[in-house]
Amino acid sequence: MHTSVEGATTVPVDPLATVPDAVVHLDRGWHITYVNSTVVTVVGRPAERIVGRPALDVFPHLQGTVLQRELHAVAVHRRPAVVEYHTPDGRWFEVRASAEDHGLVVVFRDVTAARRRSDRQEARLQHMAAVLDALPSATVLVDADGRIVLVNRRWKLASEVVQRSGLRPGRIGDDYLTVMTQGMDTDDRRVVAEGVRGLLAGTVAGAPVFTHDYAHQTRAEPGWFRLQASRVEGVGQVVITHTDITAQVLVQETLAWRASHDDLTGLPNRARLLHVIGAALADRHNRPALLFLDLDGFKTVNDSLGHEVGDELLRQVGNRLVEEVRPGDTVGRLGADQFLVLARDCDTAEAAALAVQLQQSFSRPFVAAGLPVPLSASIGVAAATPGVHQAHQLLSDADAAAYAAKASGRDRVHLFSPGLREAARWRLDVANRLRDGAVDQFVVHYQPLVRVDTGAIEGVEALLRWQHPERGLLAPDSFLGVAEETGQLIPITRWLLGETTRQAAAWATEGLPLRMSVNISARHFSAETLVHDVRVALRDSGLPPEDLVLELTETSVAEDPTRAEDQLAVLRSSGVRVAIDDFGTGWSSLAQLLALPIATLKIDRSLLTAAARLAADGTGPVLAAIVSLARTLGIRSVAEGVETAEHLEMVRAAGCDLAQGYLLARPMPAEEVPRWASRVREAGGDSCALALRTRAG
Repeated sequence: MHTSVEGATTVPVDPLATVPDAVVHLDRGWHITYVNSTVVTVVGRPAERIVGRPALDVFPHLQGTVLQRELHAVAVHRRPAVVEYHTPDGRWFEVRASAEDHGLVVVFRDVTAARRRSDRQEARLQHMAAVLDALPSATVLVDADGRIVLVNRRWKLASEVVQRSGLRPGRIGDDYLTVMTQGMDTDDRRVVAEGVRGLLAGTVAGAPVFTHDYAHQTRAEPGWFRLQASRVEGVGQVVITHTDITAQVLVQETLAWRASHDDLTGLPNRARLLHVIGAALADRHNRPALLFLDLDGFKTVNDSLGHEVGDELLRQVGNRLVEEVRPGDTVGRLGADQFLVLARDCDTAEAAALAVQLQQSFSRPFVAAGLPVPLSASIGVAAATPGVHQAHQLLSDADAAAYAAKASGRDRVHLFSPGLREAARWRLDVANRLRDGAVDQFVVHYQPLVRVDTGAIEGVEALLRWQHPERGLLAPDSFLGVAEETGQLIPITRWLLGETTRQAAAWATEGLPLRMSVNISARHFSAETLVHDVRVALRDSGLPPEDLVLELTETSVAEDPTRAEDQLAVLRSSGVRVAIDDFGTGWSSLAQLLALPIATLKIDRSLLTAAARLAADGTGPVLAAIVSLARTLGIRSVAEGVETAEHLEMVRAAGCDLAQGYLLARPMPAEEVPRWASRVREAGGDSCALALRTRAG
């Protein structure tokens, strides 16, 4: 190419002089016909010493190289080619060659710096790949554009699972978020996308780390993973690990389930029930009711049939309750043999009807160990009122109603009333005082037992009283039930044995020998400390064993007759006497009672009243029949509740051995017993005659 200026000489101009790449033209004989200034600089010779010479003379290091073969191929096939060429002095060139009519045009671009950067990058990637492969979790390296540039072995293995599940696995070059958010729910997808993009953009506040747990459906069962992403400072890349935490999540879910459910029945437990009740109370459009079910006599069933059978029965009870309640109601196990039913959107009448339905469902026997086992439940019902906002308050009301149902007998339904709340507070107060040492406030009153034929004093029955600091003298019915529930009954009885045997021994020393009768509960049989406690009391007091009578209700004996028989036999052999109290009020069989080492049968006042009524109707001497049976078996009889002259005449006619009651003497403090005995002696020693004269006067 030439440029001319008027009046000047024409000078040739090289259009490629300023091109940074080296440009060479070869003719068909591989002679150099053109080089630009860059070639001159690279070779270090002037152009006139290069142009016209064979290429291999100027560039001898091309001899036998891949580049030489590629250039020949371009010349022969007339197809352009791009070849990377490494010179002996360590430089890299990107060589582009194309054929034209007169030969070849070859362009050399020095890419040494770029190649070295690439080598360093490759080395870094290889090092990072080795590091990532050592990680136990599936891990990827994502570049600033969000594309995957590196994956480890665990990721490749996980990709196989992903592919089998029908999803597209993430491979190098793929957009990370596109492949990773497959199978995620909307919320997880949003959180992961925001977190990863924030790291890539460098906008995450604080430490450049993002963590999120998510569920991913990549198998038959859902899996859970923990994504942890960290920004690699200086290069704008992010390393992301994906740890399978399915096992940990399942363990946590199992622990959470166990924390809120009963292991035996699988029903919601107390904690869960309180939460559900609280949520129901918080719903202003749905006033709930709570049914508190307490199984009747389940301890006897459990002890007689064994705990495995008992557990099976509890499971069956839970299942039956679930079958009987309405859709949307909740059944739970409060503990032991107590169940709760939360009835939603239910007023008092509907709750009572549901309670009766549940009560009737127990009429179908439960079957355990191949045996039909009859069960019943006492049910307390409390419907939420506008003033009830706390779950504990509604539970307390239902509990109070169930307590009243239990107290009124077996298989009862009782509706809550505000008065029960005061009774519940009283029971709590009693429980707290008993725990804090109310035994120091206990006193014992004594009611004499006299011979019916002579009126002579034979002994006394010890009757426990509580000298309450605010309520005055309390009868045992007001506190012993609570003592039994709270485990205080045995310590109280132990104290009573010590106090009464000491008192009897003291009276005997003063010349007033009286046989001491003390009431014992069924709990003492279960604890199996009765024999030991009696022996300790007798040893410490010095009272002869034959002067101690243990009184037990037939109901308490019936709860565990075998255990009772074993312990009573040991005591009887040592001389301690045994009496059955309140005979006629329980449901034990007479044969079962008479199998025990009984010395005395105390006929309850209710039976005495019934016998009097029957005698008045001319239906026969029922009382005499009971006394005659006892005498035939060598058992003495005691008539309780003798309050009138007619009662005394009837027990005499029936042949009773002993009697006690308000006609003869009321219960009295210990210091009054000697004075009363003195009055009887002064009146001739016949307490019955003294009582009749006093009544007549």
